[in-house]
Amino acid sequence: MGRAPTVVERCAFDAQWSEHCSYKSSRVHLARLPTEGPDVILGPGEDAGIVRLGEWEGESYGIVVAHESHNHPSQVVPFEGAATGVGGIVRDVLCMGARVIALADPLRFGPLDDPHSRYVAQGVVDGIAAYGNAIGVPTIAGDVAFHEGFRDNCLVNVIALGIVKESEIIHSRAPERSAGWDIVLIGKATDRSGFGGAAFSSLSLDAADAEANKGAVQVPDPFLKNVIMRASYRAFDVIRELGLTVGFKDLGAGGIMGCTAELVASGGFGARIDLDRCPTAEPDLPPEVIAVGETQERLAWVVPPSFTPRLLAIYNEEFSLPEVARGAQAAVIGTVTTERDYVLTHRGAEVMCVPIDFLTGGVKYERAYELPPDCQRPRVFKATRAAEHVGFFERVLAHPDVASRRPIYERYDSVVRGATSHPAGYADAGVVVPIPGAPLAVALGLGGTPRYARLDPKRAAEFAVCEAIRNVVAVGARPAALTDCLNFGNPEDSKAMGEFVAAVEGIALAAREFGLPFVTGNVSFYNQSTTGSAIPSSPVIGCVGVLEDVARAVTPRLKRVGWPLYYIGQRQEVFGGSVYAEILDLPERPLPNADYQTARAVQALLLEAIRLGLISAAHDVSDGGTLTAVAEMCLWSRGHGDFGAHLDEPHGDVDLFGEAGGFVVEVNDAPRFDALAANRYVLPVRLGTTSDDGDISFGGRQRHGENGAPFASISLAEMYQAWSAPLHDFYEGATA
Repeated sequence: MGRAPTVVERCAFDAQWSEHCSYKSSRVHLARLPTEGPDVILGPGEDAGIVRLGEWEGESYGIVVAHESHNHPSQVVPFEGAATGVGGIVRDVLCMGARVIALADPLRFGPLDDPHSRYVAQGVVDGIAAYGNAIGVPTIAGDVAFHEGFRDNCLVNVIALGIVKESEIIHSRAPERSAGWDIVLIGKATDRSGFGGAAFSSLSLDAADAEANKGAVQVPDPFLKNVIMRASYRAFDVIRELGLTVGFKDLGAGGIMGCTAELVASGGFGARIDLDRCPTAEPDLPPEVIAVGETQERLAWVVPPSFTPRLLAIYNEEFSLPEVARGAQAAVIGTVTTERDYVLTHRGAEVMCVPIDFLTGGVKYERAYELPPDCQRPRVFKATRAAEHVGFFERVLAHPDVASRRPIYERYDSVVRGATSHPAGYADAGVVVPIPGAPLAVALGLGGTPRYARLDPKRAAEFAVCEAIRNVVAVGARPAALTDCLNFGNPEDSKAMGEFVAAVEGIALAAREFGLPFVTGNVSFYNQSTTGSAIPSSPVIGCVGVLEDVARAVTPRLKRVGWPLYYIGQRQEVFGGSVYAEILDLPERPLPNADYQTARAVQALLLEAIRLGLISAAHDVSDGGTLTAVAEMCLWSRGHGDFGAHLDEPHGDVDLFGEAGGFVVEVNDAPRFDALAANRYVLPVRLGTTSDDGDISFGGRQRHGENGAPFASISLAEMYQAWSAPLHDFYEGATA
C-alpha cells in the first residue's frame, strides 16, 4: 500500500485475507476437483451452485445448492452458533433468486457420556431447529457422529437447497454496465455482534478465551429472516416483471465490507460506501465495526437508481421491516464505481481506500504438507460363525454411530411447506418435491465417517463420496452433483495439511470415477484447540440426486411378508474403521477398497430395478454392516406390520458386520430381478425373506431339527430397546 493502513483497513484485510474468506491454503488443492458436467448450470464461484432438475411446463428448473460450516461459533455458543449457520446458508441460496426449499445438517460432537459435549450437542440441535422451524424451511436430511476427536471442536455443517427457473437466476455480482448503480443494504441494523468472526473462525480455539470469543458470534433473528425472505421473493417477482438484471449477495464473513467488495469486484467495478448511511443498532459505533461486523440477517443489492425507490418500498413499506425489528430496513449505502478502488467514508472522511483487486484477490499459500502413511497393507481377518455373536449384535445397535437419531430429527419440522416426500430419519436421503403439480423431485444424501479418517484420510474421503451417492441411489434418485465441506485441523501443521491434501485427492478420485462434479463447497481449517487436539480429518460430502417421478421413490420400510431380501455389493474380508472393530477393540486394520467398477454396476442395477418397480424397499449398508441394515429396515417398519426377517446362515462375521458398502433390497419379483442382474453382470446375494414374527432369525430347517427352529434369533422388541436407548435421554445430564 505504500503507507500504514488505517484501523478499518487492518480489520478489513484481517477478515478478507483470513482462511475463512480467502481459502489461501486450500485453493491450489481444490483446483483438482471436477466442476463440470451435463447437469451443471452454475459451478463454484458464486454464493451457491446450481444443478439442473428438469423441464416442467416449458421451463427449465435448477436446484440451488450451498454448503457451509459454522464450527467455531457453535463450540463457543452452541445455540446461536448453529442457528446463525443455518441463517447464513439460507441467504446463500436466497441471493441466487431462488426459493429456499430444504435444509440438511451433518453434525459431529464429542462423546455422549461427556456432559459438556452433550451440552454442545443439545444447543446445536435446538439452534438448528429454532431457526429452520421459524423460517418455515424443512430439515430433510442430516447425520451425526459422536467421537472423542470432537470433544474440543464440534462440527456444524449445513446445506441448503433452493429452486429457481434457469431463466430467472440472479447472480452475486454487479451486472455489466452497472457503474453508478445503487448499493442497497437489506435487513437487521448493524450491531457489535460478530465483529471479527472471519478471523475468529481462522484460529485454533483456546478455552481461556471462551468468554471473549462469544463476542465474535452473531445473534440470530429467524423471525426477521422469515419476513426478509418473503420480501425478497416479492422483489424477485417485480424484477422479473420489469426485465431487470441486478446483483444480490449475502452478507456473511467480513460484513458490509466483505459482501460489497466481492459483489462489485466480481463484476469488474469498484465501490464507494458511506458508513454513515448504514443503519446501526446504537449510536457512535466505530467505523471498523460498521464495516466488518457480521451482524446477521443482511443482504445487499446492486440495482439501477430508477428501481431503488420501488425496492425500498417493498422492504420498508409493503413488508414493514422497521416494524419487525428495531432499526431493520432497506437503505442505500453506496454506489458502484468505474474506478477499481474500494472506498469507505465515515463522518465525511475516507477511512479506507484500497485497490479492490488487492483486497478481494487475497493471498495464496503453498504450505508444506506431509502425506499420511499408506495404511492399505493387505490383511485378512479370519471369519467366525455368526452364532457366536448374536448377543453382541445389541451392542452394535447401541453404538452411537448406529443408534436411532429420532430424539434429534424430531426437533425439526421436516414437512413444513407440504412438499417433503421423504423426511429426515425415514430414508437414506431426504426427498422434496419443489414444483407444485410436477412429479420432479430432489434427493439429498450425506456421507462421511470419522472412524475411517484416523486410519486413512484419503480412503475415508473416497468412502464419504461413495456413501453420499449410495444414500441418494437408495431412494431411487439419479446422482447429479456433489458438495463438500472439508473440516480439518491447523493448516500450519504439515501433518494436518497432509491429511487435507490426501482427502482432496480422495474425493477428486471418487468424483471422477462416478462422473460427478462438485458445484459448491467449503473449507474449515483450525478445528484444533490450543492444547494441540485436532479433529479427525472430516470431509463431509453431500450428493444431490434427481427423480423424474417421485411416485417411483422407495424407502427402507418393508412392504410384504415372504418377499426375498438381497444384498447387492461386494464384501471384503476387512473390518478397518468399522463399528464391529471398535466394539471389539481390534488392532487397527486397513479400510476396504473402493471398488468403483462394482459400485457403478450395482447402482445402475438398483436404479433400473426401482424404475421397473421390482424393488419395494432399499437401504444403504454402512455403519454396522449388513445385519444392521436389515434390522433398521425392520425397525423402520414398526407400526406398519410386525415385520422381521428370516436369514440364511451367513458364512462369517464379514457377512454380518462388514462395512464395504452396498445395499439391502426387498424384491417383489425375484425372477425378473435375477434376470436383470445377470444382464448387468451383477451377482446379488440372497439373504433370506421377510417374516411376520417380529424377529431376525438365522438358519434353515434342514440343519436344525424337525421343527425348523433357527439356531439363533433376536426379537424386534430387544432390537428396538438397544437401538433407541442411547439417545433416548439426549436432553439429560448436560452441563455448560
